Amino acid sequence: MKKILYLSFYFEPDLCAGSFRNSPLARELAKQLEGKAIVDVITTVPNRYSSFSVEAPQDEHNGNLRIRRIILPSHKSGFIDQIKAFYHYYKEVMEKIQYTEYDLVVASSSRLFTAYLGYKIASNKKIPLYLDIRDIFTDTVNDVISNSFVKMFLLPVLRKIESKVFNYASHINLISAGFKGYFSKYTQPNYSYYTNGIDQEFIQFSNFEELLNSSHIVITYAGNIGEGQGLHKIIPQAAKQLGVGYHFRVIGDGGARKLLEEAILQEQVSNVSIEKPVKRTELLEIYKRSHYLLMHLNDYTAFEKVLPSKVFELGAFPRPVIAGVNGYARFFIEQYVSNVILVHPAAPNELVEKVRNYSYHIENREDFIQSFSRKQINAEMAASISNYL
Repeated sequence: MKKILYLSFYFEPDLCAGSFRNSPLARELAKQLEGKAIVDVITTVPNRYSSFSVEAPQDEHNGNLRIRRIILPSHKSGFIDQIKAFYHYYKEVMEKIQYTEYDLVVASSSRLFTAYLGYKIASNKKIPLYLDIRDIFTDTVNDVISNSFVKMFLLPVLRKIESKVFNYASHINLISAGFKGYFSKYTQPNYSYYTNGIDQEFIQFSNFEELLNSSHIVITYAGNIGEGQGLHKIIPQAAKQLGVGYHFRVIGDGGARKLLEEAILQEQVSNVSIEKPVKRTELLEIYKRSHYLLMHLNDYTAFEKVLPSKVFELGAFPRPVIAGVNGYARFFIEQYVSNVILVHPAAPNELVEKVRNYSYHIENREDFIQSFSRKQINAEMAASISNYL
């Protein structure tokens, strides 16, 4: 029987886009290959947020799907902490697979590290590598790291690693078509563009209008509070201008939480609350009681190529979306998602003006839901992976 090694740093029950993408995809792949191949997932115990913990078995078997979770040393979301956590994951994976033969390596990666791990294993064993690329890490590093001395040494190393990894891969799936131009220099792999998709639990047949509080307007952001989201550049300033008739609920955690808290203090606002990450079932209840759902990316050039998973999560839910994005994400939303207030990143004045002038209404986006079902996308992508066995 064939054997696939599936690498994802995040997997259920962790709360993040990487987990939400890879958990159902690995299960769909195992389902399609039942009786033909074993899918061996090596991931980590839930670690996305230091303020969220949930029990998960270290070794889980379900038919031809095996999930092994590596315990990481405790860490925050800082850059150095993430490198240490990945290095631990790297060593543990290498130890676990050294005596096992595989026919294919699948690696889903946003920070290049998991892609590099997949490359090392696949090239050592001389087998195909199927990459799912969720971000362009060198672009992000170039924008997010302000220390030019660090960048001068780090970026050439990362680009050399990137070249080795992407030139070896048999197939690269790009989660955003906005990445296409960047990858045009890597001509060896085959390419596909399977995006994130809409999970069934976010597809609602009621609009829950009766649950909305009439005394104040609730704007909810749920997800990572990182430098990449740049919430500290828009939420406190917008909250101050909108006043006490509006309340911003921020559900999540991350490396830039302190920056957000400092900005709230600086603006002296009382209508912003920051709450711990919650499970998806609880998050849905929060969404039902929200007038608007917010997504935001920082005003960095790198983020003009990305297509955040939040587009699909929020677009499926029957609430107006406030989207602070540029580039490909903005183009995609304009094409496919209705009832959206589009603003530029880090533009609180624009957000305030557009919210005040918006004629409030609730809309079920049925066409969008039909076009981007996660179940259908996973079925097609799993079939694409199977071709490399």
